[in-house]
Amino acid sequence: MEIVLILSQEHQTLPKAEVEAVLNAESIPFSFENQYEGVLILNVPDEYSKSLKTFGKRLSYTHEVCKLLIETDKVHLNSEIQTYPWKDIIIKDFAVRVKRMDKDDKFDTTDVEWEIGGLINNNIEGAKVNLKDPSSFLRLIYINGKIFVTERLFKIEKKHFYNLKPHKRPFFYPGSMSPKLARCMVNLTGVKKGDLVLDPFCGTGGILLEAGIMGAKVIGVDIDEKMVNGTIKNLNYCGVKDYQVFQGDARKICLHNKVKAIATDPPYGISASTGGEESQNLYAEALVTMAEILTDTGRLCMATPHYMDIEELIQGTNFEIIEQHHIRMHKSLTRVISILKKSLKEER
Repeated sequence: MEIVLILSQEHQTLPKAEVEAVLNAESIPFSFENQYEGVLILNVPDEYSKSLKTFGKRLSYTHEVCKLLIETDKVHLNSEIQTYPWKDIIIKDFAVRVKRMDKDDKFDTTDVEWEIGGLINNNIEGAKVNLKDPSSFLRLIYINGKIFVTERLFKIEKKHFYNLKPHKRPFFYPGSMSPKLARCMVNLTGVKKGDLVLDPFCGTGGILLEAGIMGAKVIGVDIDEKMVNGTIKNLNYCGVKDYQVFQGDARKICLHNKVKAIATDPPYGISASTGGEESQNLYAEALVTMAEILTDTGRLCMATPHYMDIEELIQGTNFEIIEQHHIRMHKSLTRVISILKKSLKEER
């Protein structure tokens, strides 16, 4: 079964990396078939079709998860539509929507939707067009001279990320990470439902919220008591129940059990949130502790400013970088998202 993903184009590399991490976390076999700007095509065995809803629910940098029905072009579109066995797809009613991925490919999408909807309607006796709440939603994607006719399986709701913007939570503090990036960082660790996730610099709890909503057990630590109390307020507000949040130093965390994943966005610069410690030293020492409390197969996803050399920071640990993504925040700051794992090679 070929799956077509309509990706967010907010970032060049994060959407695909997140997709791959979640597929692996959910143990869904896959292979990448093709990639265009804003569109990713992959192959998944038919028997895993039911798992795609769980997969889709986790994603932040994807808009839609669709099943590929027809791959064609403008010349052959109508004939392909007329000969396709729509009775196998449409049981009750349907809607057709077109998405143009090429800015230069200009045409009236409404005209196409009406034309294709009419052809399908003529093909199936008793089928009706329902634009509000169709049982079958057909998405036509125009890109690079190709047309992908798909059935949408899942739509990632933007409402969640809008409603959980930092300033909309009970406790807010400037500089908090967006829920979309927080969700992505949790996904990049490969965490599963029920896994233990730690944020040793939890701040207002944005990363913990996303991990908890996905069903992970979360632990938050912050040196600032105000942040600890605020995180608890935010977790309770969002209905996250399986959590531990306490005041503490990220360099001296002691836990009863090792954690499966760590996702964190440490504070930058010298401020109350770093306890007056210089960021470079704080990060380096905290990474030593993180290496001790992360399981051998666990992952760490960490945000750092571009001017900080993470290769240098991990020298005192057995961490190794497996991938990185750069997000330009403004002229003077680029945020680097690094995913690290433990190197289990024996020292000679």
